Amino acid sequence: MKCGIKSIGAYLPYHYLSRASLSKAWGSKPGKGEKSIADVDEDSVTMAVEAAMGCFRFMKRQDIDALYFASTTGVYAEKLHSALISVACDLDDDTVFTADFGTSTRAGTNALRAALDAAGSTEGRNVLVTAADTRNGFPKSAQESGFGDGAAAVVVGSGDGVIAQIDYITSVNEEINDYWRNEQEKYTRHAEGRFCDQEGYLREVGLVLKKTFRETGLSAQDFQKVVLVAQNAKLLGKATAKHGFTPEQMVDTLLLNVGDTGAAQALLGLVHALEYAQAGDKILLVDYGNGATAAVFTVTEEISRLGGVHQIETYLANRKELDSYARFLSWRGIASAEPGGAFKLPASTAQTWREQRINLRLHGSVCKKCGAALFPINRVCDNCGAKDEYEEFAAAEHICKLYTFSVDQYAGRSDDPLLIQAVAEDPNGARIYTIMTDFERENVKVGMDVEFTFRRMHELGNFPNYFWKLRPLRREGV
Repeated sequence: MKCGIKSIGAYLPYHYLSRASLSKAWGSKPGKGEKSIADVDEDSVTMAVEAAMGCFRFMKRQDIDALYFASTTGVYAEKLHSALISVACDLDDDTVFTADFGTSTRAGTNALRAALDAAGSTEGRNVLVTAADTRNGFPKSAQESGFGDGAAAVVVGSGDGVIAQIDYITSVNEEINDYWRNEQEKYTRHAEGRFCDQEGYLREVGLVLKKTFRETGLSAQDFQKVVLVAQNAKLLGKATAKHGFTPEQMVDTLLLNVGDTGAAQALLGLVHALEYAQAGDKILLVDYGNGATAAVFTVTEEISRLGGVHQIETYLANRKELDSYARFLSWRGIASAEPGGAFKLPASTAQTWREQRINLRLHGSVCKKCGAALFPINRVCDNCGAKDEYEEFAAAEHICKLYTFSVDQYAGRSDDPLLIQAVAEDPNGARIYTIMTDFERENVKVGMDVEFTFRRMHELGNFPNYFWKLRPLRREGV
């Protein structure tokens, strides 16, 4: 039974911080490139939703049977993130199995392997794997400069529609304290650099490649594309040369202009490879974290379904530099800015649960009697008064028009005071009030195309509260 990748998605935040800005803040030697920065209303959950939404360009939500989430920076210590992500993706609670994979930067490919086992057991079964990370390095450290925020997603399935068949997957394990983070700590720690590189990364990558070549009969020269995860470009160069790969084979895992995205890096590299792949290409994927994982893919004729869309390049071309290191520290909660006024009413867990079809799925209602579209869901039609005569629609799937907006220079956080309150008009005619994000003030115009993006609104009730904001088109192109 043919089993492999059926759809792909990726997400890169709107903001980035240049490594030259980081170096300037500390008076050190200027670094090269940029690192992606999750906005103050983003986290690993919201980014995972964004990447998953990209998969639905090529696949229907109704065809997903399971969702796996991989991250080392999940927002909860005890709660199933994948269940939240599944609801935000508007998947079926009755049929979709959910599971989390964490604590290792190899969590993305661990989830990929589990998805392969699940999809291979039943013809036509499809598993959505989404991975995201927002790791912190100690201020002034190489990790602070090297880590970047991002997410990627793939649908693993069997039967028809496979764009890249998984021919082989294996792993080797190693107990080593090279990189780690203790519970309740903000920053990733690491051992002495040479030890990490030689006894950790280079050794384990070498072992998994030797095993792969021995068991498949393939060699380094047999691959058109190689996705090799690494903590930094220098280490990647050492591994590339050591194992006989050429620069032409190497797929950009975005270390220079995004950074090391942790559990998402391997899948982000795989998505990048598939966006430029041709039928017949062989792809080698190698991931690292307390051991290593290797997988071999063969691209099929179904790759034409992607239509030459390059989502990663679209995100890279549509982002903005964050020109303040202090704001980055504030967004990360490392050096918090002055808080705003306290809210008087705590969030209700019961109300949050009851209203998840509105707040998480972003569902509105269309009256069966008169056709009026309303948001949020209304049991009683505002137009004709019909009661409980409606069908739900999913607004998050739609590109909307900006109906009206207002600008407030002081309503936001002290480290980001400008706030735009906006009303979008859905293609059904429903008008939805929310807040805008990822915008340039001078470019916001009535009638412009906007899309919904899943974001964290506040933490009242001592848990993250999520809703949907509006932004200029990024996921759907510009």
